[in-house]
Amino acid sequence: MPTELEELVEFLHHGNTPIRQIACENLVGFSVSQPEIFKRHQLLPVRDLKLLVRDYTPIAKHAITILINLSADEEVLASLAEDDAFVETLLVKLTNVKEPNADDVAMLFANLAKSDKMKKLLTLKRKIPEAVSSSANAIDQLMDCFVKGAEGALNKNANFDYLSYLFADLSKFEEGRAYFTLKQAYDDVVPVTKLTVFTEHMSAIRRKGVASTIKNVAFDLPFHPKLFSEDDANILPYILLPIMGPEEFAEEEAMEMLPDLQLLPPDKQRDNDTSIIVTHLETLLLLTTTREGRDKMRAIKVYPIIRECHLHVDDEDVREACDRLVQVLMRDEEGEDTSSQPQIEGGANVDLIPQDDDENIEELF
Repeated sequence: MPTELEELVEFLHHGNTPIRQIACENLVGFSVSQPEIFKRHQLLPVRDLKLLVRDYTPIAKHAITILINLSADEEVLASLAEDDAFVETLLVKLTNVKEPNADDVAMLFANLAKSDKMKKLLTLKRKIPEAVSSSANAIDQLMDCFVKGAEGALNKNANFDYLSYLFADLSKFEEGRAYFTLKQAYDDVVPVTKLTVFTEHMSAIRRKGVASTIKNVAFDLPFHPKLFSEDDANILPYILLPIMGPEEFAEEEAMEMLPDLQLLPPDKQRDNDTSIIVTHLETLLLLTTTREGRDKMRAIKVYPIIRECHLHVDDEDVREACDRLVQVLMRDEEGEDTSSQPQIEGGANVDLIPQDDDENIEELF
């Protein structure tokens, strides 16, 4: 005889709308505390929830929330990510500028991206949502939602911040990095340059996802010249500014820094999320893989910026990341004097690391 909870789960496919709504609403908590209840009968409750995503708004919201919680389970994740019709349902809702649950859908997409199957978003073509994008590519449409929709500018009910986590996961793949680093035909813009402007956004979620995406893109050495170029991605100001605080620099140091980094206001604050600072520092380390990158960062006085970050951020991970970067920036190049040991001013000596140490830095998300 089924328990009361099992009976409640069966009401997810009840023909009466109020009953479905009550069932959905009361099952949200159990999707965290007892997720196994939704895996009965070969995932029948999950199949019901997929259909309820298209139901009336209150029911759909609860159904999406439950699926967000359940998607941590590998079996449920596979059921969702491999279902092309369901993914299309989510895309329809996300690209509808009047969709009240768009941010919940964005959060679910961020979770679904843990499945390799979601790479299909990089090649998927679908109907053009004219109010959102002029591209038939699903990934372009998602990017346009993220960029145009910040702070409710596209859909008053959504900010699309969680799509940054989706981008971070997609950038783990070679195909994903190719997308972010190649100029797109529909708008003649390299996608990663659309993300850099958000490295100092008010949303920590948006900043974190963008920082992780940029870092993963930096794993591709052939793209480094474009990342440095002021005429292309011009990425350095955007990853250095979040690391900088209100500290003043000596005139000879400041004058050689990038123009965007000079004469910052006295109330300038560095990112208050130390994990984001660490991500940016690791991106900088990746960009030192080539001699060109190291010389570039030495020329624009990145070292003083890292020195001040090391001195003013009381966080072990940040200081360790600063140390690793300084080891590379301050070391002598091959054929040059190697008698000196690099160190951060005011800090302890640090051991040199192999030049290819960036291989030990894992891609995020």
